[in-house]
Amino acid sequence: MYIIDSKRLEVCHLKREHSHRVFWGSARKGKTSTGWFYGFKVHLVINDRGEIVNWTITAGNVADNNKALLQKLLSGLSGICLADKGYYSSLFEWFYQHKLHLVVKPKRNIKQDCLSLIDHQHYLKKRALIESVNDLLVSVCDLEHTRHRKPENAFAHIAGALIAYQFLEHKPAIFIPNHQANHNRAA
Repeated sequence: MYIIDSKRLEVCHLKREHSHRVFWGSARKGKTSTGWFYGFKVHLVINDRGEIVNWTITAGNVADNNKALLQKLLSGLSGICLADKGYYSSLFEWFYQHKLHLVVKPKRNIKQDCLSLIDHQHYLKKRALIESVNDLLVSVCDLEHTRHRKPENAFAHIAGALIAYQFLEHKPAIFIPNHQANHNRAA
Protein backbone atom coordinates (compact mmCIF):
# COMPACT_ATOMS: atom_id res chain seq x y z
CA MET A 1 0.00 0.00 0.00
CA TYR A 2 1.29 3.44 -0.96
CA ILE A 3 0.10 6.94 -0.17
CA ILE A 4 0.89 10.02 -2.28
CA ASP A 5 0.57 13.69 -1.33
CA SER A 6 2.26 17.04 -1.84
CA LYS A 7 3.57 19.54 0.69
CA ARG A 8 3.91 23.19 -0.21
CA LEU A 9 7.17 24.98 0.52
CA GLU A 10 6.82 28.75 0.55
CA VAL A 11 9.96 30.73 -0.31
CA CYS A 12 8.48 34.11 0.62
CA HIS A 13 5.18 35.80 1.35
CA LEU A 14 2.89 36.09 -1.64
CA LYS A 15 3.05 39.92 -1.49
CA ARG A 16 6.83 39.83 -2.03
CA GLU A 17 6.88 37.39 -4.97
CA HIS A 18 7.88 40.07 -7.52
CA SER A 19 10.81 41.35 -5.46
CA HIS A 20 12.10 37.90 -4.45
CA ARG A 21 15.50 37.28 -6.07
CA VAL A 22 16.88 33.98 -4.73
CA PHE A 23 14.46 31.70 -6.61
CA TRP A 24 13.84 34.05 -9.52
CA GLY A 25 12.74 31.95 -12.48
CA SER A 26 12.24 28.67 -10.63
CA ALA A 27 9.63 29.30 -7.92
CA ARG A 28 6.03 29.86 -9.04
CA LYS A 29 2.72 30.92 -7.60
CA GLY A 30 0.55 27.90 -6.82
CA LYS A 31 -2.66 27.01 -5.07
CA THR A 32 -3.43 24.25 -2.60
CA SER A 33 -6.53 23.48 -0.58
CA THR A 34 -5.30 25.97 2.04
CA GLY A 35 -4.83 28.86 -0.39
CA TRP A 36 -2.30 30.59 -2.63
CA PHE A 37 1.47 30.53 -2.07
CA TYR A 38 4.73 31.33 -3.86
CA GLY A 39 7.33 28.58 -3.93
CA PHE A 40 7.66 24.86 -4.58
CA LYS A 41 5.90 21.58 -3.86
CA VAL A 42 7.48 18.42 -2.50
CA HIS A 43 5.57 15.38 -3.77
CA LEU A 44 5.98 12.31 -1.54
CA VAL A 45 5.09 8.66 -2.01
CA ILE A 46 5.24 6.63 1.21
CA ASN A 47 4.45 3.01 2.05
CA ASP A 48 2.26 1.69 4.89
CA ARG A 49 5.29 1.67 7.24
CA GLY A 50 5.76 5.43 6.82
CA GLU A 51 8.94 5.11 4.75
CA ILE A 52 9.51 7.44 1.80
CA VAL A 53 9.48 5.41 -1.41
CA ASN A 54 9.78 8.23 -3.96
CA TRP A 55 9.81 12.03 -3.97
CA THR A 56 10.32 14.99 -6.26
CA ILE A 57 10.29 18.78 -6.11
CA THR A 58 8.25 20.85 -8.56
CA ALA A 59 7.38 24.51 -8.97
CA GLY A 60 4.29 25.63 -7.07
CA ASN A 61 2.14 25.85 -10.19
CA VAL A 62 2.49 22.15 -11.16
CA ALA A 63 -0.80 20.38 -10.58
CA ASP A 64 -0.91 17.24 -8.46
CA ASN A 65 -2.60 15.31 -11.27
CA ASN A 66 0.06 16.20 -13.87
CA LYS A 67 0.47 13.09 -16.06
CA ALA A 68 4.26 13.26 -16.35
CA LEU A 69 4.61 13.82 -12.60
CA LEU A 70 2.36 10.88 -11.70
CA GLN A 71 4.12 8.55 -14.12
CA LYS A 72 7.51 9.59 -12.70
CA LEU A 73 6.46 9.13 -9.07
CA LEU A 74 4.44 5.92 -9.42
CA SER A 75 6.29 4.00 -12.13
CA GLY A 76 7.47 0.60 -10.97
CA LEU A 77 5.04 0.42 -8.03
CA SER A 78 2.35 -2.25 -7.74
CA GLY A 79 -0.47 -2.59 -5.26
CA ILE A 80 -2.76 0.14 -3.98
CA CYS A 81 -1.98 3.87 -3.94
CA LEU A 82 -4.14 6.27 -1.93
CA ALA A 83 -4.40 9.92 -2.92
CA ASP A 84 -6.45 13.01 -2.20
CA LYS A 85 -8.83 14.76 -4.59
CA GLY A 86 -6.02 16.73 -6.23
CA TYR A 87 -4.62 13.55 -7.78
CA TYR A 88 -7.83 12.69 -9.65
CA SER A 89 -6.51 11.89 -13.13
CA SER A 90 -7.36 10.22 -16.41
CA LEU A 91 -4.50 7.76 -15.87
CA PHE A 92 -6.50 5.25 -13.78
CA GLU A 93 -6.57 2.66 -16.58
CA TRP A 94 -2.87 3.13 -17.36
CA PHE A 95 -1.94 2.54 -13.72
CA TYR A 96 -4.33 -0.41 -13.46
CA GLN A 97 -2.65 -2.04 -16.49
CA HIS A 98 0.68 -1.57 -14.69
CA LYS A 99 -0.71 -3.33 -11.56
CA LEU A 100 -1.26 -0.19 -9.47
CA HIS A 101 -4.78 0.53 -8.21
CA LEU A 102 -5.03 4.30 -7.68
CA VAL A 103 -7.70 5.07 -5.07
CA VAL A 104 -8.82 8.70 -5.11
CA LYS A 105 -11.90 10.17 -3.50
CA PRO A 106 -13.73 11.83 -6.39
CA LYS A 107 -14.36 15.56 -6.55
CA ARG A 108 -17.86 16.90 -6.03
CA ASN A 109 -18.64 17.24 -9.72
CA ILE A 110 -17.52 13.66 -10.56
CA LYS A 111 -19.77 10.60 -10.24
CA GLN A 112 -19.49 8.93 -6.85
CA ASP A 113 -19.73 5.35 -8.20
CA CYS A 114 -16.01 5.41 -9.13
CA LEU A 115 -15.08 4.60 -5.54
CA SER A 116 -16.17 1.26 -4.15
CA LEU A 117 -17.36 0.98 -0.57
CA ILE A 118 -14.43 -1.31 0.29
CA ASP A 119 -11.92 1.24 -1.02
CA HIS A 120 -13.59 3.97 1.00
CA GLN A 121 -13.76 2.07 4.28
CA HIS A 122 -10.40 0.31 4.27
CA TYR A 123 -8.07 2.69 2.50
CA LEU A 124 -9.15 6.32 2.42
CA LYS A 125 -9.39 6.49 6.19
CA LYS A 126 -5.71 5.47 6.32
CA ARG A 127 -4.64 8.38 4.10
CA ALA A 128 -4.01 10.48 7.21
CA LEU A 129 -0.68 8.65 7.59
CA ILE A 130 0.99 10.94 5.08
CA GLU A 131 -0.19 14.00 7.01
CA SER A 132 1.64 12.60 10.04
CA VAL A 133 4.76 12.14 7.91
CA ASN A 134 4.48 15.73 6.64
CA ASP A 135 4.12 16.95 10.23
CA LEU A 136 7.27 15.09 11.29
CA LEU A 137 9.17 16.46 8.30
CA VAL A 138 8.28 20.01 9.32
CA SER A 139 8.53 19.76 13.11
CA VAL A 140 11.41 17.31 13.61
CA CYS A 141 13.42 17.35 10.38
CA ASP A 142 13.04 21.11 9.69
CA LEU A 143 11.79 20.79 6.11
CA GLU A 144 10.45 24.35 5.90
CA HIS A 145 13.07 27.08 5.92
CA THR A 146 12.34 30.40 4.23
CA ARG A 147 15.62 32.31 4.43
CA HIS A 148 17.88 30.58 1.96
CA ARG A 149 20.47 32.66 0.11
CA LYS A 150 21.18 30.21 -2.71
CA PRO A 151 18.87 27.73 -4.48
CA GLU A 152 21.51 25.00 -4.18
CA ASN A 153 21.48 25.34 -0.40
CA ALA A 154 17.68 25.18 -0.31
CA PHE A 155 17.50 21.97 -2.32
CA ALA A 156 20.31 20.42 -0.28
CA HIS A 157 18.39 21.36 2.88
CA ILE A 158 15.22 19.72 1.54
CA ALA A 159 17.08 16.54 0.57
CA GLY A 160 18.78 16.52 3.99
CA ALA A 161 15.43 16.77 5.77
CA LEU A 162 14.03 13.85 3.75
CA ILE A 163 17.12 11.74 4.45
CA ALA A 164 17.00 12.61 8.16
CA TYR A 165 13.37 11.45 8.26
CA GLN A 166 14.38 8.06 6.84
CA PHE A 167 16.74 7.58 9.81
CA LEU A 168 14.08 8.23 12.46
CA GLU A 169 13.55 5.16 14.62
CA HIS A 170 9.82 5.60 15.16
CA LYS A 171 7.89 6.50 12.03
CA PRO A 172 4.09 6.60 11.85
CA ALA A 173 2.72 3.37 10.36
CA ILE A 174 -0.59 1.71 9.60
CA PHE A 175 -1.53 -1.08 11.99
CA ILE A 176 -2.65 -4.20 10.12
CA PRO A 177 -4.57 -6.69 12.30
CA ASN A 178 -3.09 -10.21 12.49
CA HIS A 179 -5.87 -11.94 10.54
CA GLN A 180 -5.50 -9.44 7.68
CA ALA A 181 -1.68 -9.63 7.78
CA ASN A 182 -1.78 -13.45 7.64
CA HIS A 183 -4.19 -13.26 4.72
CA ASN A 184 -1.83 -10.87 2.88
CA ARG A 185 1.16 -13.18 3.44
CA ALA A 186 -0.71 -16.18 2.09
CA ALA A 187 -1.64 -14.34 -1.11
